[in-house]
Amino acid sequence: MTHETTRRTVLLATGATGATALVAACGGGDDSGSTSAQSPTGENATSGPGGQVLADIDEIPVGGGKIFKDEEVVVTQPEQGQFKAFSAICTHQRCLVSTVSDGTINCPCHGSKFKIADGAVAHGPATRPLPAEKITVEGNSVRLT
Repeated sequence: MTHETTRRTVLLATGATGATALVAACGGGDDSGSTSAQSPTGENATSGPGGQVLADIDEIPVGGGKIFKDEEVVVTQPEQGQFKAFSAICTHQRCLVSTVSDGTINCPCHGSKFKIADGAVAHGPATRPLPAEKITVEGNSVRLT
């Protein structure tokens, strides 16, 4: 009979102390409280005490919005200077919304549409609104908090 060494075998053999060391070794970064990530455009998006910068305010069109696929968030600007954020995951069957147009956030899977002002269902089959996400606007930046 042969036995193959697996990660589970190693974790069981090393016990809690060894597992903690393995998990710690897999981590990275510094403890400064600030992280850096690449935005879809290749620019650095930073996060820290104010939250992750998603976009400049002029990237969010009035009467429309912008979808941030990696963050699974959609930011809208229903009226000049009024910014809203919602989950970009459709409440019908968890598809990622694909467009923002004509005052709605649109899901490509089954045609659900949500209002850009409050995430309410504008057209089914979804029956629940998109959950709100927390953002802040600081200067020209929209931040996910």
